Amino acid sequence: MVKMVQRSRMPLMSSGLGRTAFLLLLSFVFGSCGCDAAKSESPFAKNSPNESGGKDEPKVASEATWKSTPLTPISNENAKVRVVKNENGQFELLRDGKPYFVKGAGGTASLEKLAKAGANTIRTWGVDENTGKLLDEAHKHGIAVCVGLWLGHERHGFNYSDYDQVVKQIDDTLKAVKKYKDHPALLMWGVGNEMEGYEDGSSPAVWSHVEHLCQLIKREDPNHPTMTVIAEIGGRKIEALHRLAPSIDIVGINSYGGVRSIPRRYRKLKATKPYMVTEFGPKGPWELNKNSIGSVDELTSSAKAENYRLAYRTLKEDEEYCLGCFAFLWGNKQEATATWFGMFLEDGRKTAAVDAMIEEWTGKAPANLCPVIESLELVGSPLLDKGQTIELKLKANDPENKPIQVKWQLIEDPGNYITGGDFQNKPKEHAESIVESGNDFAKIKMPEKSGLYRVYALVGDGEGAAVANVVLLVKGAKIAEPGFKAELPHKFAGETGLKTPFVPTGWMGDTKAIKMDDASKVDPKFGNNCLEFQFDKAEGWGGVVWQSPENDWGDKPGGLDLTGATKLTFWARGKSGDEEVKFGLGLLGREKTYYDTAKREILIKLTKEWRQYTIKLDKADLKRIKTGFYWSLESKGDPITFYVDEVQYEK
Repeated sequence: MVKMVQRSRMPLMSSGLGRTAFLLLLSFVFGSCGCDAAKSESPFAKNSPNESGGKDEPKVASEATWKSTPLTPISNENAKVRVVKNENGQFELLRDGKPYFVKGAGGTASLEKLAKAGANTIRTWGVDENTGKLLDEAHKHGIAVCVGLWLGHERHGFNYSDYDQVVKQIDDTLKAVKKYKDHPALLMWGVGNEMEGYEDGSSPAVWSHVEHLCQLIKREDPNHPTMTVIAEIGGRKIEALHRLAPSIDIVGINSYGGVRSIPRRYRKLKATKPYMVTEFGPKGPWELNKNSIGSVDELTSSAKAENYRLAYRTLKEDEEYCLGCFAFLWGNKQEATATWFGMFLEDGRKTAAVDAMIEEWTGKAPANLCPVIESLELVGSPLLDKGQTIELKLKANDPENKPIQVKWQLIEDPGNYITGGDFQNKPKEHAESIVESGNDFAKIKMPEKSGLYRVYALVGDGEGAAVANVVLLVKGAKIAEPGFKAELPHKFAGETGLKTPFVPTGWMGDTKAIKMDDASKVDPKFGNNCLEFQFDKAEGWGGVVWQSPENDWGDKPGGLDLTGATKLTFWARGKSGDEEVKFGLGLLGREKTYYDTAKREILIKLTKEWRQYTIKLDKADLKRIKTGFYWSLESKGDPITFYVDEVQYEK
C-alpha cells in the first residue's frame, strides 16, 4: 500500500548516507567496482533500452538530465523467463520462449478459484516457512509466482546506512534465491516493496543497495528477471531507479486512484524500462477528501468492480511498456475498513470485483453474478447523539433475480485509514444495536459511547455478495475508550509475522545511536530469531517503544484492551552481562488525548544467560494500552548490546 509516514522518533532525526552505502553507490553508478557482481548479466535480450551505449536520455519532469548506466549484455537464449523487445518495438515477457502477459492477483486465497477465474500469476511480498508449499500449490494449479523478497522499511527501523543490517539483508535475500530459483512455478523476483518510502523516494543508500542485490541475484539466477516495487511514481523514484539501479529489469508500481493515468505519466518521466502495476483496486483512503465528520466514504463493492475493470483495460492497452498487472487483494483483510481492499468477504464469498476480473481475464462473464447495491442512504445527519436511533434505506437487486438476504452490522471505526499495509485488529461489532431490519431498511440505536462507527449492509444471493457502508460519528467528549479486545496470551515480539497492533516505531533519545534487528540469529531463546538492540555510543540515552497505532504519541485512538492479563513476561540477556535496561509498558500519560490507562516498569541488570522477567499487572486498569512495551537505557561509558525474546501478555 502507499502513502505512509516515516518511523516516529523522539526527537526526530534524519539519517545520512553511510560510508558503506556511499562506496556501493560509487561502485554501481560509475562502474568502478571491478568485482564479478558488477559485471553480472542482465536477463534483457537484444534491443534492450538499457543497451544504449551511454547515450543521454531525454530530460525527466524534474528537468534533471540523467542516463542509465550501461550494463554488460548477456546471452540468455535458454533463460526460462526473459524480457525482450519484439519486432514492433514492444516489451514482452517470454516464459519458456512464449509470450506471457501477467493476469495476476496479489494474495493467496484459494489458488484453485484463481486459476478457474482465468488468472495465471500471483504475487507475494516476502519469503517465509510457507513459501515452498505455496509454490507447490501454485504449480499444481498452473499458476506462476512472482516471489517477493522483502526489504526493510525505514519506518520499521531499518537503516540503509547500517553495515550489519544491510549485510544481513543481502545474506537473507541470496539464501531465498538459492532455495527457490529452480522451482517450476517461479516467474520472477520481486525485490522489495515500497522500501523507498512515500515521498521523494530517491535515497541513494536504498537504490544502491537494490542495485547490488539485483546484480547478485542475476549472478545466482540468470533465468528469472528482477522487479522492484514502488509506491506510485511521484517524486524522483523513476529517475533514481533508472540511474542508481540499472540492473532492475521491470518496474513494479502500486497504484490505486491514479492507475489509469500510469501509461501517460510513465512516459512523461522518460522511463525506458517495462513496467507492471503490482497493486490496483479502488481508490485508497489517503486519496480521498474528508467528509463532513472528518472521515472518508467507502465505495460500494458494486462501484469498486468498475474500478478494477477500467484499470485492467487501460493497462492491457499499453502494449509498448506494460507486461501485466496484479489486482489487489485476492482475499480479505482488515485494512482501513473490513472491506476496503478485499475482493472477498471474511466468510469467503466473492464480490463483484472477482466477477469483473473473471470477465477481463477470460473474456466471458461468470454465470452467476454478485448482487448489486444501487444505494445505501442514511435518513438524516451522520452526526449523532449517544443512544440516538437512526434509519437507513437500501436498494439492492440480483442480476439473475435470485432472492437476496441482507445482514446488517454496526462496527466501530478506528479512524486509522493510512496503515501502509500493516496489521490491524478487527474492530468491535455492536450486534445489540440492530433494533429492526429487513432487505431494504434497518433501524439502529447508537451506543452510549462517542466515536466513529460504520453501518454495513451485506447482501448475498447464496454464492456471491455485495457490501456497502455508511460512516457515522457519535458526539461526545473523548474518554478513555477501551482498545480492541485482545485474546490472551498476546505475543507481540520475538518472532516474525506476529499479528499485533504493537509496532516498535517510537524511537527516543539519541536515535542515531540505536540499531535494531528484529530477526537476529544470535543465539535466540526460542525458534530461529530474536530481537537484538545496540546503543553504540559511550554516552547519552535511548529507547524504543512498541506503539499502537505506529508512530503515535497519544494523538490517535488505538491500543489493546488487555483486561484479564495478570503479567507481562519477556526473556532477555546482555552481550557482556552487566547491562542496565529499564523495561515497561504504558508510557503515555494523561496529558495525552489518548493515554495509556496503566503504567508499569522495572529496572533490570541483565546477565549473559537468557532469563525470563515478569512485570506484574495486578490491580492495573488495562482497558487501553497503547504502548505495549518499551525499553530505555543510559550509556555508562561503553556501547551496549542486548537481546529480547518472546514478549507477551499472559493471564
